[in-house]
Amino acid sequence: MSEAYQYALWRVVPDAQRGECLNVGVVLYSPRLHFLGALVGIDESRVLALAPALDLAALSDALRHRELVAAGDEAAGSTAALPLGERFGLLVAPASTIVQPGPVHTGLCEDPTATLAQLFVRLVLGA
Repeated sequence: MSEAYQYALWRVVPDAQRGECLNVGVVLYSPRLHFLGALVGIDESRVLALAPALDLAALSDALRHRELVAAGDEAAGSTAALPLGERFGLLVAPASTIVQPGPVHTGLCEDPTATLAQLFVRLVLGA
């Protein structure tokens, strides 16, 4: 049986004034399926074409932290211990950092892990 989910893209925005961005991750939350997960991927050549001076290691660290929060991994600190819905809310809250969430979208799925992977391939990898 299909259940509702919400998802948002994470985008790298090197210069807020220019407004250019690249999708670098996706986070998916399904309360009824008790699922919160995220996948990230950096196409270094595309990012560097957009922002040649960008610190890729710092970007990778920022994205990895978001993945850990989504997974509830204690390495992410006390935030990882929050309930799924609260963690999702934090992960999609507007931010003025180099990694910014896009708008939250909704859908229906039976397998949130497979849906997350499909969204990642289509919207982040562009395949």
